[in-house]
Amino acid sequence: SMSLREHALFLFRSAVDIVRPAPMLKRALKLQGDRCPQLLVKGQAFPVKRDLYLVGFGKAVLGMAAAAEEILGDRLIRGIINVPLGIQESLQRAGMQEMLLKPHSKIQVIEGAKNNLPDPEALKGAVAIQELAEGLTADDLLLVLISGGGSALLPAPIPPILLEEKEKLTKMLASRGAAIQELNIVRKTLSLLKGGGLARLAYPTQVVSLILSDVIGDPLDIIASGPTAASSHSVQDCLQILTKYNLLHNLPKSVETVLSRSPTKPTAPEDYSHVRNIIIGSNVLALAEAKCQAEGLGYATLILSAAICGEVGCVATLYCQLIQLVCLGFAGLGEGPLGDKVKANLLQLAAELEIPGLNIAEFLQALQELRPERPVCILAGGETTVQLQGTGKGGRNQELALRVALGLHRAQATDISSLLGRCEIVFLSGGTDGQDGPTEAAGAFCSPELVDEALQEGLNVETFLSNNDSYTFFSQFQGGYHLLVTGLTGTNVMDIQAILIRAR
Repeated sequence: SMSLREHALFLFRSAVDIVRPAPMLKRALKLQGDRCPQLLVKGQAFPVKRDLYLVGFGKAVLGMAAAAEEILGDRLIRGIINVPLGIQESLQRAGMQEMLLKPHSKIQVIEGAKNNLPDPEALKGAVAIQELAEGLTADDLLLVLISGGGSALLPAPIPPILLEEKEKLTKMLASRGAAIQELNIVRKTLSLLKGGGLARLAYPTQVVSLILSDVIGDPLDIIASGPTAASSHSVQDCLQILTKYNLLHNLPKSVETVLSRSPTKPTAPEDYSHVRNIIIGSNVLALAEAKCQAEGLGYATLILSAAICGEVGCVATLYCQLIQLVCLGFAGLGEGPLGDKVKANLLQLAAELEIPGLNIAEFLQALQELRPERPVCILAGGETTVQLQGTGKGGRNQELALRVALGLHRAQATDISSLLGRCEIVFLSGGTDGQDGPTEAAGAFCSPELVDEALQEGLNVETFLSNNDSYTFFSQFQGGYHLLVTGLTGTNVMDIQAILIRAR
């Protein structure tokens, strides 16, 4: 029989595999018919009247393009994709040939956006994509591949704004504490291709976008800054943000020019009747596959949320309380005063975290209805944030796992300790792109015993956490046994967490 750790690893891999570019595209995209060919996307049919073109941008787009070209064959006339600097070499080194284009591909690859920042190479690719889109006719079809990281790879400021002027403005906003949403609104307003710009330039060509989402809730106008989606923001919103951060009076001349001549209302969505945006991969899809596999392994499985967000310490506390509640349930004490106390804590935590769409009361009800004899699996996904205080090495997933371990260790000093001892527990958190922070790990596993075992080896978990040094802790401890190392996956739908619990 497999250990809980092996089960957790299997579930994480299943979740990632379902959103890998090749299988994902093969499920979503088909080309049928010779005489009057049609592109079928998730059951929707698009006639290919004349020529078929492809453009794409994002961290997972190389693999998506390789799979798309295989499906489209000779029908594809030409393509251009903008991908992160060095990605072809990384995939080559990792032996992931299936993610690379064939030698005589019709798709041109431009690498840019070093360190995920817009640069002249990314601009060159954006201009090439813009020119291709503008040259199409009403009878052509443009297939657009979009994944996370697409924003930095599609920088084309509205003339006369220069790339460095736009960058400087974004940096100034960031240094004054602007949120990522605010930065994106300003970027989009000053951009030629973002905020629906690419779709407008391609008009009247039929545009079909296949999107791999790395954003909570899958909002079309936010993923890669929504180049083929109507923007829900106006110039007014941009001006408000610049006013809020006291930047309205030291803007470059070019930015002033563009803001003064833009329409102040968002463009009417009816301008986008020639566009279809279709999400073909997301955290929701990955979690659904993991749930299916967990049930196959005999677990009673619940999905908490695909929108987990908030400070990593608060999220760790939420998971620790959930684990305690499941252990109380196994002991038949879920209904008593201890159970009520944990439930009250959970309701308060959930309210503080404000996780979109999470109905914690409903979830607790579902948890209560599980049969006590079956092992339990709770799945979740999203993206937490870490407040950096130290200079250590790690990432949000490794830190989350270490904080959960510490929380469970502290719970053992309370009246719930004997219950935790009666359950076998594993927690896993991992990034679906195979990277967590600046390390080769995708995340980490933990169990309630971890902190005690570390203390016996003279390692103080709290010291590592206060220096944001989770990676150093995990790599020193038990030869990195608790690290989740998958290598690059070629995809990205944020993070996946799994809690597995069975009675000893």
